Parts: sequence; structure tokens; C-alpha cells
Amino acid sequence: MNNFSGLRLTKVAEAAFPTQFGSFRIYGFEGRDGDLTEEAVVLKMGELAGGPPPLVRIHSQCLTGDVFHSLRCDCRAQLEIALQSIAQEGRGLLIYEHQEGRGIGLLNKLRAYELQDHGADTVEANERLGFDSDLRSYELPGAILQYFGLKAVRLLSNNPKKVEAVERAGVEVAERVPCLADVLDTRESYLRTKKEKMGHLLEDF
Repeated sequence: MNNFSGLRLTKVAEAAFPTQFGSFRIYGFEGRDGDLTEEAVVLKMGELAGGPPPLVRIHSQCLTGDVFHSLRCDCRAQLEIALQSIAQEGRGLLIYEHQEGRGIGLLNKLRAYELQDHGADTVEANERLGFDSDLRSYELPGAILQYFGLKAVRLLSNNPKKVEAVERAGVEVAERVPCLADVLDTRESYLRTKKEKMGHLLEDF
């Protein structure tokens, strides 16, 4: 068990994990802060110590995209880009956080979908449901990076807030590596909102 900034981090499991992208180690982590508990899964490939900073992706759970291949968002595409990129280099880390719908939960995300079908964008839909546009916290990924002893990483992300969160955890972001999905008609409005209202770095808009 490790303690980072009030968050108590526990590794609860570790196992071999073969995938279509290559062979990883899979880890289960639990982070506790007072009465709050958050879980994350980590896929690790290769040796992270020594050599240049490894590729790291912090990915938020998206059942509709990751599992059901939704084309409303770019989540599954980004997940696959990250796994392919890590496999090509033979080393890296993917942190999979259980923060569905930018932290509002699965059923609220489906309620947001319904509002989007009636003209709201993703930010407006969350706000109409009484939430901020993004409720995610990145304290747990920061603690996980420290657990693996990483001092610097190359972060696969288009989100400046993730860069800031990693650096707040005391880990240098040596490079931000774009993680850009194809722009499809079904997710063009979603991507435009991410860029214009949430500050994501998307070069195609």
C-alpha cells in the first residue's frame, strides 16, 4: 500500500494478459480517500525503468464506445491507437479509469445522449442534468504513475488537463503525443465541442 497526497493506493491483483495487440501485465488498483473509493485497471508492457520516457495513456471508461463500438465518440478509437502505439514500442502503460461519461456515470450518460438527440452538445447536456461538463479526477492515475516509479512520460492525450494532472503528481510530461481518431460524420459535433468548449488539442478543426 502507498499513500500519495491523502490517497491510499493498493495493488489488489496482477496477472499475465495476452491481447491481440501483444502480451501485457494487467494490474488492479484501488485508491481510497476517506470514504471514497476508486478503482483502475492498468495494462503494462515491457520494462519501464531506464531508457526514454515510456508512452502512457490515461483512458476513462466508455462502455458504449469501448465495448459496443459507438461512433458517437472517439473513445474506442483512442483506446486502440494507444494500445497499438504501446505495442509498437514494446513498452508503455495504459491506465483505465472507471469514470464513465466524464464522471457522471453510465445511466446519466445515456440521459445526456437523449438530450443530445434533441440538439444539446455534450457540455450542454451534462449541465442540463445538473453536472459540470467534466467531473473526472486524475489523482488516482498520478498515484499509479508514482507507484511504477516513473519520473517522466510521453503522454498519449489531446487533453491539456491530463497533462496538468500528471505534472501535479510530480511526473514530467516530456512529450504530449497526439491521439487523434478519424473525423466521422457521427462524431464531428462531439469532437468540435471537445475542441471549442473543453480546450482539447484537435488539429483537424
